[in-house]
Amino acid sequence: MDAMLNLSYNQILNLVQQLPPRSKLKLGRTLTQQATRAELKHFLDTFRTDEITEDDILAEVKQVRKERYERRKKETGNR
Repeated sequence: MDAMLNLSYNQILNLVQQLPPRSKLKLGRTLTQQATRAELKHFLDTFRTDEITEDDILAEVKQVRKERYERRKKETGNR
């Protein structure tokens, strides 16, 4: 059986302040992880696109690698 409580921020803060230090740290880590996951999900949802394929990405990576290789080859005097 689940119960729901409607607590204000100050009421929750008051309860948290009564926790032992280790429990406060554990709660802080849990809240940070949840917030980080939510921000990452929002970020990924914001930038998700179907306009670029994996093949497009691989082709771009190959091109950049080729350009870097050629530039390095020039800089080292074709060694």
